[in-house]
Amino acid sequence: MMRIAVALAAALALAGCAAGGQRGPDRGPALKPIAEPGKVVATEIAFAQMAQEEGQWTAFAEYAADDGVMFVPEKVNAQDWLKKRPNPAQSVAWQPHEVWSSCDGSIGVTRGAWQRPDGSVGWFTTVWHRQKDGEYRWVMDHGDAAAKPLAEPEMIEAHVAECPTQPWAPSEDLLEGVPGNGEFFGGASDDGTLRWGGRVDRWGGRIVTIDVWDGAEFQRVLHQTIAPPQQP
Repeated sequence: MMRIAVALAAALALAGCAAGGQRGPDRGPALKPIAEPGKVVATEIAFAQMAQEEGQWTAFAEYAADDGVMFVPEKVNAQDWLKKRPNPAQSVAWQPHEVWSSCDGSIGVTRGAWQRPDGSVGWFTTVWHRQKDGEYRWVMDHGDAAAKPLAEPEMIEAHVAECPTQPWAPSEDLLEGVPGNGEFFGGASDDGTLRWGGRVDRWGGRIVTIDVWDGAEFQRVLHQTIAPPQQP
């Protein structure tokens, strides 16, 4: 798996690059889809800025895909849950620390830190899907509280999956690497080089995993377990 460090300025600059597969009237054949980790980061940052300026749930709804899921703690369709939900007086703040992208850029994953107005802190992971218009919208967002703030990196670190050597066929066992019992969720990039999945148990606990292709096999880059909420 290729590994590169991305400074914020570079990430914002990359956001201006054309998405793979796009072309104008006189620009020749469509380009091969490409990884755009900088654009994923820039979208995450814009999402966080909108939350501060226009309201937390307003931003979540704006950047969620139609099939995006979140956890409250049960898995819900984000657009349905967010519909007409009033914004809190002050939004949570968050910052991306790391990003992964499939080789073709169809899926990106961000990981980072959040801070609530009450002083509590935590972490988040967001899965982004590139839409037909070339923009990214999130298809899964989850996180949890932490005992102390995450260490802030000097630069946002980016990772890009190795490209496949042959066409990828979706596996019926896509989520076989996700342990435990419960309701499945997940998906994969169009080229099969990044897959994400998880399970939610009946008590509201969940497991989320992210796997990235390194040219020979999948490497599990994230394995996150959220305990069920404590009963009153």
